[in-house]
Amino acid sequence: MNQKDEMLEEYDFSNGIRGKYAQAYKEGVNIVKLDTDVMKFFPDAKSVNEALRTLINLMNNGQNPLKLSS
Repeated sequence: MNQKDEMLEEYDFSNGIRGKYAQAYKEGVNIVKLDTDVMKFFPDAKSVNEALRTLINLMNNGQNPLKLSS
């Protein structure tokens, strides 16, 4: 392998589909990196979203509550 190569030889993208997620990305993607200490309490997107909806509902004093996803 050449020292200038950035990818290892065993990487095989021959069956890859170019632009597979392009439309979804174009429609809007919101990625947030959680700090390590926060990740201990919120291990996945569902737990983060539920906590944020709860906070929003508390901030709104229960008016126009957001539905918690199931």
